Amino acid sequence: MRIRDFRADDEPEINLVPLIDVILVLIIFFVVTTTFDARSVLKLQLPQANGEPSEAASKALSVLVNAEGRYFVQDREALRTDVESLKRTIVEVAGEDRKRPVLLRADARTPHQSVVTALDALGQLGFRQISIATAPEQRADASAAPKPAPAGARK
Repeated sequence: MRIRDFRADDEPEINLVPLIDVILVLIIFFVVTTTFDARSVLKLQLPQANGEPSEAASKALSVLVNAEGRYFVQDREALRTDVESLKRTIVEVAGEDRKRPVLLRADARTPHQSVVTALDALGQLGFRQISIATAPEQRADASAAPKPAPAGARK
């Protein structure tokens, strides 16, 4: 009688189900832990001014100009720094809504031409409610300010 060895028929196989589970958990982890805040991506130093913040700023179309003069509309970057490229990006993001308020946020170190180009593109597209974002003015503490010396005192 011949005894057959069944171990030779067993072929090794790779089970992909645990591998797929691990990859899905990693994808979910990275999606959940990623922040989608535009303010954290760009570091802008806004010019300072006195005034109260506008209530319409939350619904406004955000146009950012960084210190190098590159444009960002909401979360999309304009490919080039010319007017036509900026207009195309604005139209892609805003669509046909020209009554929407626009908040122009430019870095304090931005070249003046870049801000004028953004205003020109917005004007050519028909936007009329344009606000320029500023940072609140830094108030000097009265106790920390140097006091003037009396008239007869010498240094």
